[in-house]
Amino acid sequence: MADDGATRSDIRIARQSRLGNIPGRKFTSLNGKWNAIIDPYDFGIGSWAAIWKDQKPKGKTDFYEYSFEGGVVFDVPGDFNSQLPELTFFEGTVWYKKTFDYKKNSDKRAYIHFDGVNYAADIFLNSEKIGSHEGGFTPFQFELTDKVKEGNNSIIIRVNNQRIKDGIPALGFDWFNYGGITRDVSLVETPESYIEDYFIQLAKGSEKQIEGWVKLNGSKPGQNVRIQIPEAKIDLKAKTNAEGYVKVNIPAKLTLWSPEYPKLYNVLISSETDKIEEEIGFRNIAVKGTDIFLNGKSIFLKGVSFHEEIPQDKRRAYSESDAKTLLTWAKELGCNFIRLAHYPQNDHIVRMAEKMGLMMWEEIPVYQGIAFGDAKMQSKMDAMLSEMVNRDKNRCGIIIWSMSNETSPGKARNTSIINMAKFTKSIDPTRLIASAFNKIDYNGNTITISDTLSRHLDVISVNQYLGWYNKWPSKPEEVVWKSEFNKPLIMSEFGAEALYGNHGASDIASSWTEEYQEQLYKDQLTMLKNIPFLRGSCPWILVDFRSPRRLHPTLQDGQNGMWNRKGLLSDKGYKKKAWFVMHNYYKNIK
Repeated sequence: MADDGATRSDIRIARQSRLGNIPGRKFTSLNGKWNAIIDPYDFGIGSWAAIWKDQKPKGKTDFYEYSFEGGVVFDVPGDFNSQLPELTFFEGTVWYKKTFDYKKNSDKRAYIHFDGVNYAADIFLNSEKIGSHEGGFTPFQFELTDKVKEGNNSIIIRVNNQRIKDGIPALGFDWFNYGGITRDVSLVETPESYIEDYFIQLAKGSEKQIEGWVKLNGSKPGQNVRIQIPEAKIDLKAKTNAEGYVKVNIPAKLTLWSPEYPKLYNVLISSETDKIEEEIGFRNIAVKGTDIFLNGKSIFLKGVSFHEEIPQDKRRAYSESDAKTLLTWAKELGCNFIRLAHYPQNDHIVRMAEKMGLMMWEEIPVYQGIAFGDAKMQSKMDAMLSEMVNRDKNRCGIIIWSMSNETSPGKARNTSIINMAKFTKSIDPTRLIASAFNKIDYNGNTITISDTLSRHLDVISVNQYLGWYNKWPSKPEEVVWKSEFNKPLIMSEFGAEALYGNHGASDIASSWTEEYQEQLYKDQLTMLKNIPFLRGSCPWILVDFRSPRRLHPTLQDGQNGMWNRKGLLSDKGYKKKAWFVMHNYYKNIK
């Protein structure tokens, strides 16, 4: 969330002010080695130390109690927790510094773009603050045009990953709090008049009509815009309106994107002074009654969830190689769908998943403990939602925008999420809206889905842990699910913990055996097969992940790594017995 704010009234403006599709533009990577200062007391932000000034002694009596030179060096992108053993559980401030050379051009504009910094960031160029951002999983940028110098420049970032009560997520989330500049950093150069953003997808309910818009910066009317999709024989020429927009409505004969054939088209968008290259797929996703349709055909979402983490290295995932590791595991399981938990994951994962034929659920980290009804919190949620949708609105693999996960029912929550869902639909009517709930009602062997918020969403999504956190109401084959809503159900979480290689009883939860987890999955699938309105399953989780909430000294390595052991794969990538149960289930679903 940029520090210029994004309230309900100005969130659309905030969305439009961002640069879309950095990979398709002219940019210089600022990835690599960054000097760093670890500042556990956050002393450097004060006027006495003033680390952002990066001062050096000039006279005999000058001295400063800090220096970027001769100290810590971190890899960017990358979390700082995994790069120094002393920082494994560190939550606090780290200062980063990078120098770069720049050749000024009066016809060009310069921006610094961050794919993600966790959690709060203050950015300084040549000792002058240029902006702040809050939120660890969405992109942001600031213009440098009038501040960048000819020749050598210094960029300093203050990063703080301390958990805070009014953060998103709040204090008690169930994953590892990796801090730092965890995603790519780019110096982007544009013409004075440039293509700011665009949205090009199939019209809702259509397989032969492309709709959307192209936005140039500024509000000059009559500017020429061209959209070319050579393979589809599309070459549209148009002029901007008084707000700098071109609205797009193009008849098209297209090969539609699907998991079986993930077709992407090369798209070229150009203006009189600028051009952007992009790969875009076209598909239609819809709900009718209790069914989900992709390109007009009923589809079952064979899913799994995972975190943006490489468990073998105990670090945040950030590269194309990391994306390939996680997504290859999902494909091997038999998935056509992944739930990106519980935050927008990096651009490499999203783009590679799309190319591999994986549909995606993407959500903002509105998680347990969020203070709904607070105007400041709502502003943060709105901004994160806007940043997520803005980044991935042209990614056809994204079929579901999720507003939250496991939030407690209440009027304030309902009002907040309903408004966010309406806003999302207003700017992107082409995707489904969801929110994962964990509230279900038991009456004997009958489970009823009754959360009233479901009537405002496209799909019902339930996290349930029968056999683990909750007892079975009866035998799995006798459990009956009912819904007060005529909508499809995605079982968005279920599972149990097991330590890889730990064998024994299949009927004792506290044994943490592979056999218990295996039997629980068999019981869950027995139950799921009897839910007539079930249209997707998403077990929790693909691979064991780190979480300081997990404290068992032997089963969760509570003294060292702290692991949530619900993975179908171990933290080393080894298959547990439950993996084979889920794999066979998906193999037999056509």
